[in-house]
Amino acid sequence: MAEFNKDDYLKDLPDPDDARDTAASSAPADTPADAAAAKQSAPSDESAKTSAPSSAESAQTSAPSDEGAGAANAATEGETSGKTDAAGKDSDNTLTPLGQAKKEAADYLEALQRERAEFINYRNRAKKEQERFRQHGIIDVLTALLPALDDIDRIRANSEMDDSFKAVAAKIDKAFEKFGVEKFGEAGEDFDPTKHDAILHKPDASAEKETVDTVVEAGYRIGDRVIRAARVVVSSPQN
Repeated sequence: MAEFNKDDYLKDLPDPDDARDTAASSAPADTPADAAAAKQSAPSDESAKTSAPSSAESAQTSAPSDEGAGAANAATEGETSGKTDAAGKDSDNTLTPLGQAKKEAADYLEALQRERAEFINYRNRAKKEQERFRQHGIIDVLTALLPALDDIDRIRANSEMDDSFKAVAAKIDKAFEKFGVEKFGEAGEDFDPTKHDAILHKPDASAEKETVDTVVEAGYRIGDRVIRAARVVVSSPQN
């Protein structure tokens, strides 16, 4: 067996630089097709930016807006109301002819009762307005005739009236009584400031309270409404 010689072994080994050159020369060169494929497979920075949405845009797209939410709610309510109407129509369609007739009769009765109530209210208001207008007319006529009525009272108090004049005066009094006009004010009654207009207070030693001594002009009223207070002279206690 031959003896191992290190120097001879090292001489026989190939040079590393020569091995690299040989490998490079022996490796197949990249063809144009391979380069294009590699370029297509590697995404560029611009395509990456285009294809990758930003976090803000994705968040804005994924988050529903208030208008969208409102529209969705409106659509849901419309759908619900549509279902309700459809259910009502279906229930009407399921009624028998007799049931449908009863339902229509009930609807007509309800409408008739409502119209009747409105008519009754209108009739009551119309009656009140007519009564008020009637009363205003009577007041206007009475106010215009007050001077003549006062003259008739003075004639009655201070002179004798013939039968014809008495008949005319009585007819006038009855006409006003027919329309609810009441004449008030007499001597000797208690003084009431709500219906008496005191034009003079006369001290009287015998008077214990204020009383009507003389009626100058009679008062007139319709119901509780005083048209004119009686103008009187009042007897008052001296104290």
